[in-house]
Amino acid sequence: MGNAHYGTRTFVRSDAFFADRITADGRDGWPVEAGRYRLVVSRACPWASRALVVRRLLGLEDALSLAVADPIQDDRSWRFTLDPGGRDPVLGIRYLSEAYDARARDYSGGVSVPAIVDVPSGRVVTNDFQRITLDLATEWRALHRTGAPELYPEPQRAEIDDVMEGIYRDVNNGVYRAGFATEQSAYEEAYATLFSRLDQVSRRLADRRYLMGDHITEADVRLFTTLVRFDAVYHGHFKCNRSKLAEDPVLWAYARDLYQTPGFGDTVDFDHIKRHYYQVHSGINPTGIVPAGPEPSGWRTPHHREGLGGSPFGDTGTPPGPAPAGEAVPAPAPAPAGGS
Repeated sequence: MGNAHYGTRTFVRSDAFFADRITADGRDGWPVEAGRYRLVVSRACPWASRALVVRRLLGLEDALSLAVADPIQDDRSWRFTLDPGGRDPVLGIRYLSEAYDARARDYSGGVSVPAIVDVPSGRVVTNDFQRITLDLATEWRALHRTGAPELYPEPQRAEIDDVMEGIYRDVNNGVYRAGFATEQSAYEEAYATLFSRLDQVSRRLADRRYLMGDHITEADVRLFTTLVRFDAVYHGHFKCNRSKLAEDPVLWAYARDLYQTPGFGDTVDFDHIKRHYYQVHSGINPTGIVPAGPEPSGWRTPHHREGLGGSPFGDTGTPPGPAPAGEAVPAPAPAPAGGS
């Protein structure tokens, strides 16, 4: 139906159509292999941003190449118009849909990011956004950098899964259920559930630096990608306007702490985020006007979360090095003195 359908029909999150896994033992036919696969993302998309952050934290840049789609989709979905000639230089395609078609002829489903494409065949392997990052953290371990954090530690997996399920349902997905609601009652239910969960998360983070305690895990990655978009798009565009992120002292400090951690903020492109939401969702914002604000420099202000202790990359972990040339996103300028 194209971009104009956003906001005109009930929102339902689609399941991943291609759910093969890339594993150390290759049991689905796709073994982990450095240089074989290409990760396709949009910097605008929160689901794709998970993969961007995890790839950076684990140091997989050399093992898993990156394709960045234009934040503005047309009715064929994600396109490579940011690249010379409008083609991805490795896959040689103009649209991500071509990799989907190479896997399943006459594929008629949605084309989503993140997706991992097998470079030799040009076929999409997986678009399972829930599984991709977990497999990068576990199945790709042999290719992790020295000092990489343990994002999905086995002793904590049951608790991580429980926390992530509530965040996914009520926050990650909740902002969309509010923003794309077509009935007042559906909107109000999503709105109430969203802020109830955010209040719960804020209480959890009041006395611990990260969701699981002293170290970053997959749960923090998943929460961050929604929080970093909250004031820029979800508060206004999706009508999630009980309060701004910047008005919750705990969540705002927590989000800034992560943003200033190597591997998080250096993957965030506020320009891509705002242009995608405000220009693609024409059923919600028919004028296509992109707001000038909010001022992003506040993301660089002191957060003072160090006082809670903890070490982001684990007791023996280290931060990732600088992003590869061409991948880093310029950080917002420091806030003026006295900025909040």
